[in-house]
Amino acid sequence: MEKHIKFRGGNLNYKITGQGPCLVFLHGFLENHTIWNDFADRLSDRFTVIQVDLPGFGKSDVVDDVHTMTLMAAAVKHVMDEENMDQCIMTGHSMGGYVTLAFAELYPESLKGLVLFHSHAAADDEEAKENRNRTIEIVKKDHKDFIISFIPLLFAEENTERFAKEIKQLQKTALKVTPDAIIAALAGMREREDRQTLLSNLDVPVLFIIGKQDSRIPLEKILPQLSLPKNCEAIILDNVGHMGFIEAEGLTYASLEHFIERNSFFGF
Repeated sequence: MEKHIKFRGGNLNYKITGQGPCLVFLHGFLENHTIWNDFADRLSDRFTVIQVDLPGFGKSDVVDDVHTMTLMAAAVKHVMDEENMDQCIMTGHSMGGYVTLAFAELYPESLKGLVLFHSHAAADDEEAKENRNRTIEIVKKDHKDFIISFIPLLFAEENTERFAKEIKQLQKTALKVTPDAIIAALAGMREREDRQTLLSNLDVPVLFIIGKQDSRIPLEKILPQLSLPKNCEAIILDNVGHMGFIEAEGLTYASLEHFIERNSFFGF
């Protein structure tokens, strides 16, 4: 069931299915909640699954000039409060992982575990911030051309032909996102804080899902972070870029399901 609630003067859309302990799924940049539909279908017989359209994406409105990760985390908490869900295991893809870490900082008592799905805890360095600024200028000039060229780069080069249909669908979805929403998200990611110390201090289990051929968040950037959490698991996938839920759906789902099952029993 899809629902709309008010958040900071705009509409916030999410989908909720199933019953049982709560799982929250957050999409990445230029995506919406539907990327998780296949996973949610398989988990909703045992869990309450909430898939959120983060502000500016899907059917959720733009609510500020900059959508910081903390603003988006507050939106997710608003959804959980609306559904009377005190705790969850949260999974975030890419930008959704940044939001998950912001959520962990703001609402640690509401988390029983987190999954960083092609994501990490470091802030943008100066070069990355400048790249965000350049991208913002490109989006202002022609956001449609940016989207068409950007989406295929999320996949491992050897997978672009194999997943041509899925790439076209992602492009079609992303083309519905307004330039204002794209810019607000880019600015929010540019301004996000480094949360590696937070990752070290977390008292909940963490799962990293990593693609060896991820050009957006390279393996060598994530590897040093695997030693930070007190309880950490990781799956590193060959022939996978930034879109493991498509490029290696079976393996990523199995890893996620096992993590959830191992960590869903302790009191929530």
